[in-house]
Amino acid sequence: MELENEGSAGKFERFLFLMIPIIFTLVLLGVLLTLFNMDIRNNVLEVANKIPILEKWVPDPPTDPSKPKEESKKQEVSSNSTIKELKAQLAQQADELKKVTDEKTAQDTKVQALESQIEGMKTEAAAAAEVNSEETEDPYQKQVTDLAKLYAGMKASKAAPIMENLTTEEMVQIFSVMNKASKTAILEKMDPQKAADVTIKLKETTSSGDMAIAALQSRLKKEAGTTQTTKTSTNLDKEKLNQTFSSMTPANAASLLGEMYKISPDKVVTIMNTVSDSVRSSILGEMTKNDSAQTAKIVNRLMGAK
Repeated sequence: MELENEGSAGKFERFLFLMIPIIFTLVLLGVLLTLFNMDIRNNVLEVANKIPILEKWVPDPPTDPSKPKEESKKQEVSSNSTIKELKAQLAQQADELKKVTDEKTAQDTKVQALESQIEGMKTEAAAAAEVNSEETEDPYQKQVTDLAKLYAGMKASKAAPIMENLTTEEMVQIFSVMNKASKTAILEKMDPQKAADVTIKLKETTSSGDMAIAALQSRLKKEAGTTQTTKTSTNLDKEKLNQTFSSMTPANAASLLGEMYKISPDKVVTIMNTVSDSVRSSILGEMTKNDSAQTAKIVNRLMGAK
């Protein structure tokens, strides 16, 4: 028994002799690692915590106080980067907004310039149209307008008796282009019957061409009713007829002579012989458009046939 106990004690002593240096070395390494290398310790603890059974006996690795700082620094760097990006985007949008504003201002300036140009063109066009209308105005109608202005510029008490010597149709023609105030003043000074006749005719008239024809017809009738006694007076009447029909437009003269031919063909032939060749040619051309058969008869009478 003693020999067996001695053998057991010797084995235990040898075991202790071998294990004590190993344990000491491990403890020393653990102390050194704990003091000088926290990351390795933490890594070992993290690995140990991943082992299913050992995780219950191994403590959790302590949190590294430097990590929150690093994370905060990273977050700060990320925030600064985000702020820089946002500032860059804001600056870019401000530049784009400025460009759009400048373009809009330039477009507004162009629009204003175009509007001014259009207004100028409208003014020029209106002026040109007015000039053209004055240039293309019927000379006969212009004479009537000038005569109306002449009577309107006179005193009503003096203009009324002068106009009473005209035919009713001629007075209607002059009153039709006269302003309302002058027309009223002159009618008040005229003979009531003549003023009434003129007023009725003014209500019935429609166009300046019809009034011109009616006025000329009335004048010719009045001239035809006057007895001519001397050659001098006859020549004077022909001169007046020439002036009258020369100042008319060919279309109006043709219409008037066409109506007169139905009443007195001889008078129409006399008038056609009185006017110049160019006027006669223009009037015959317009009469041909209206009634070619009637024009042929007039030309035949002008050549001496009956």
